[in-house]
Amino acid sequence: MIEIEVQKNKYAYNVYHLVKAFFPGEEVVQKINGKQETLAAIRMPEGSCFSIAPEGTNPDAGDVRDIQREKREVTRRVYRILSDYTGRKLAWGMLTGVRPTKLAMQRLEKETEAGGHPGVDAQERVVSYLEEEYFVSREKAVLAYQVTRREQELLSRLDCRNGFSLYAGIPFCPSVCSYCSFSSSPLEKWKDRVDAYLDALIKEIRALSKMAAGRRLDTVYIGGGTPTTLEPEQLERLLGSLSEAFDLEGALEFTVEAGRPDSITEEKLAVLKQYPVSRISINPQTMQQKTLDLVGRRHTVQQTADAFHMARALGFANINMDLIAGLPGETAEDMRDTIQQIEELRPDSLTVHSLAIKRAARMGQEGRTADLHTEISRMVDDAAAGAARMGLVPYYLYRQKNIAGNFENVGYAEVDKAGIYNILIMEERQTILAAGAGASTKFVLPEKTSTGNGKETDLIRVENVKNIEEYISRIDEMIERKAKAADRSAV
Repeated sequence: MIEIEVQKNKYAYNVYHLVKAFFPGEEVVQKINGKQETLAAIRMPEGSCFSIAPEGTNPDAGDVRDIQREKREVTRRVYRILSDYTGRKLAWGMLTGVRPTKLAMQRLEKETEAGGHPGVDAQERVVSYLEEEYFVSREKAVLAYQVTRREQELLSRLDCRNGFSLYAGIPFCPSVCSYCSFSSSPLEKWKDRVDAYLDALIKEIRALSKMAAGRRLDTVYIGGGTPTTLEPEQLERLLGSLSEAFDLEGALEFTVEAGRPDSITEEKLAVLKQYPVSRISINPQTMQQKTLDLVGRRHTVQQTADAFHMARALGFANINMDLIAGLPGETAEDMRDTIQQIEELRPDSLTVHSLAIKRAARMGQEGRTADLHTEISRMVDDAAAGAARMGLVPYYLYRQKNIAGNFENVGYAEVDKAGIYNILIMEERQTILAAGAGASTKFVLPEKTSTGNGKETDLIRVENVKNIEEYISRIDEMIERKAKAADRSAV
């Protein structure tokens, strides 16, 4: 067990997650001790103790920038200590946030404002900045820059101030995978309540259409869960209601996350084709049958291929597939075989997730023959190489807490097939109106406003309850909270 004590709560998040990144298999216990003289102390299992002493700054003087600077410096010093102790470096260095491209975006925008052109020189300056200030590896710094440039190109097509995106969540799955942390429930448990859920969802969608008056709808995303757990007539009801409430024909992108191959039928795909659905996902996660069985995905590798070919035959020209690097029992060789099978299908985009350790710990790692960090590193590299062979380039990335080896999730796509909604959800440049259990609405404000705790924000978040029964019974309350937030965002 590793014990951490920090003097102030503002250090806790970064210190804890850096320790977990270096020691993913260790239990880490952290507490806040405002009386200790050191800013942070880390006690290792064998008795070693490392301390971060103050350097004469006064973070309580009221200057927010000083507080942020001290927090960053504490993180830098913790990273150096752990790197020296283990003899390892992390791919993303001292970064612990879920959106590493934000730093690259901010730096690139400063370059542009200063009269620079985002060419080779700008790339080198941004990459060097990430390497020197945050200890990011050169490979990941280049990846962050490439993704940032792609994001800029796609965002330039949108009117982020007057436009908006729409999300509708279906929180049901054929079964719940053992690694899943999303708000989803097995359909079998809720089968008698699906129509009641749709009643509430459609009520919220109609309310959102009134809140969006005067705005242009740019992207639509129906996710979950697995939207195709709905029966064809239920899908028709949902899509019909969306079509009545919004101008779907004018949207740049309309994604339905078909997801699980065992939920996809020709009849359901035919329903989607009746509407301007331009992008779907068919997500195997792996093409290894032994792993599918182990993690509770009740479909076969052949069903994945069959669903893909069925969608192509019906005319779907933009199909995404998701993979996970680091599933229990899998080796780098398994991932190479999965990538080879995916290459034969030729999806238009590929999203590669690195398994979060908290999930891996829950599932167990008894089948592993190599260390998790090395395996996932090889898997991520092989997936990137496979994407390149298919002509897919990186267009968005994000990270999760406790990802093994401090890796990332990356979306690859053909030049004209990138998922615009994925970029918007990461960059938070546009209002996203979200309906459904566990859905999170984000209103982007015209300018930053004080949060009351010394920080500023240009976002108002409104979260829906995750519990399905509560969502159904409290739908009016959630609509009212969104309406109040919509009024505030219009001021």
